[in-house]
Amino acid sequence: MEKAEAIIQLQPKTYESLDEHLEAEKNDTTLLRYFAQLSEENNYPEGQAYALNQLGSKYRNISQYKKAADLHEQALAASEEANNTELRVLSLNMLGVVYRRTDAIKTALDYNQRALELAETVENPSNHIKRSINVALNGIGNLYQTLEQYDLAIMQFRRALKLEEELGNKLGLAINHQNIGHCLEEKGDLEAALENYRKSLAYNEEINSEYGSIICKNSLAQIYLKQEMPYAALVLLEPLLEASQRIGDFFITPSIFINTGWAHTKLGNYEKAREFIEEGLGMAQTHNLPSSILYAYQKLSELESVRGDFKKAYEFYKKADEYEAQISSATNLRYMNDIIVRYEAEKKNNQISVLAKENEIVRLRLKKNQTTLLVSALIVGLISSILYILYRQYQSKNEKRVLTLEQKMLRSQMNPHFLFNSLNSIKLYIINNEQKNAVHYLNKFSKLVRKILEASSQREISLAEELETVELYMNIENIRFSNEIDFRIDVDKDIFIDNIKIPSLTLQPFLENSLWHGLSPKDGEKKIHINVRKRDKGHVTIEIIDNGVGRLAAEANKENRVLKRKSVGIHITKERLANFSKDYQNKFEVALVDLFDENGVPNGTKVVLDIPTI
Repeated sequence: MEKAEAIIQLQPKTYESLDEHLEAEKNDTTLLRYFAQLSEENNYPEGQAYALNQLGSKYRNISQYKKAADLHEQALAASEEANNTELRVLSLNMLGVVYRRTDAIKTALDYNQRALELAETVENPSNHIKRSINVALNGIGNLYQTLEQYDLAIMQFRRALKLEEELGNKLGLAINHQNIGHCLEEKGDLEAALENYRKSLAYNEEINSEYGSIICKNSLAQIYLKQEMPYAALVLLEPLLEASQRIGDFFITPSIFINTGWAHTKLGNYEKAREFIEEGLGMAQTHNLPSSILYAYQKLSELESVRGDFKKAYEFYKKADEYEAQISSATNLRYMNDIIVRYEAEKKNNQISVLAKENEIVRLRLKKNQTTLLVSALIVGLISSILYILYRQYQSKNEKRVLTLEQKMLRSQMNPHFLFNSLNSIKLYIINNEQKNAVHYLNKFSKLVRKILEASSQREISLAEELETVELYMNIENIRFSNEIDFRIDVDKDIFIDNIKIPSLTLQPFLENSLWHGLSPKDGEKKIHINVRKRDKGHVTIEIIDNGVGRLAAEANKENRVLKRKSVGIHITKERLANFSKDYQNKFEVALVDLFDENGVPNGTKVVLDIPTI
């Protein structure tokens, strides 16, 4: 207490001087509370902000995220009152960490982005400011990692890693090697992931960080499990069960219990496996950790499948699928909103640079403002439509709590990769000041998203609407192929496509298959043609013909990839067509035909769908 009163008398203004005085007392929460109160009473906001941030970190590390966020918000207010940039950056970064742990992606990204932008404005930055820049980069990388944008995440982590090496900060080196390892693991490069995890473990052991060592050992064990080495995994995991609970950070503890259960599943110890996974699930539910809840349900489904109880396996699979959908939906929405804002910022900076070089600042600023207003209005309308429709879908899902094949198909259309890549393509038009193309493709993208989401309330739609939707889809995808794909739809004159019903979004998975497995690896002319013919009185035939590399070559290409893209959409479509045809006298048929030229060389693929009409 005397030390706290002595610091109040000195009132140091920088983080480093405060940290030097209180280094030995950082873990004394009683002293920190007293110091925060004393600082407030003596009008010393710097001391108050420092103490509140330290207390917030303690609550975060025992998974009490609401209390942690409240303390960091109070610290941010105190640092703003003090007009202290160092402490403001620290508070913003700490808020980003708290919200990231609860999967609040947009909120976390906002805080880390604000921290980075503020820190980079400081001239002659202190070591603490440099360290804060690294924390912000690391936080942004973690958010990209959560969104499965692994290459973007690795780029942020490696940038932070270089700066940490300059500072000689071994804790920062440990954290970034751990994060790079996780990204490489998700990309399927297990050996490179192991190398980074081991480097991180070495740094953590060098600085005696028990918490960091626990995280690294859990990650190493997870790799061993993927490499079918459950005994090696258990050697690492069993000592961590007690150690992680003793520390009290329940962000990592559920994962350790679930991985231990996974190891016992592989060893055939099914009762032990269930006990460990259910205990990890209980912790995740208690502390509101959606990603860990999803992971637990996945491993319970895997356990019951191995045991042969496929009914239970399916029940757990449905629960996992439901959590994955909720996480994915919220993540996509938050991420898309933030990425558009950041692209607008990039466009603005690039345009200002061009204006300065050409000495036409006034004239081009006016033009830029007009473009920005136009694009912003379109984007606001797009986001408002998506927000409204997604909100209605979310309400309906909570009421029904039933997963259907139609919902699975909708989620496969709205994956983050398609949204991100489509917006990225449109961004290039905006940056290149191609206003007509930008508006043209934004309109098409808006219509496509709206049509996909509207399909959630319809079991079937007309063939005319389906063809309009796939045409929009192909127009968007064709941007990424430099518009070199010859795409045509040919309908026989005696077919009234407005009167023919078909399950919504039936054709898209076949087109996606043609694009990514048939045409993507092909050089030269690329074609996809859709022909609608009348087979007989009770059927309409839809042919999707491409001139790609053929199924054999596509399968060989897929085997050579590190990340293998599973065509689950086609399987789901067949099941949906089977359900659809139950209401008709005739059955559906799907056939995949390999095409060859006169020399017997593969020359593409034809998909033939016979849709019942009576």
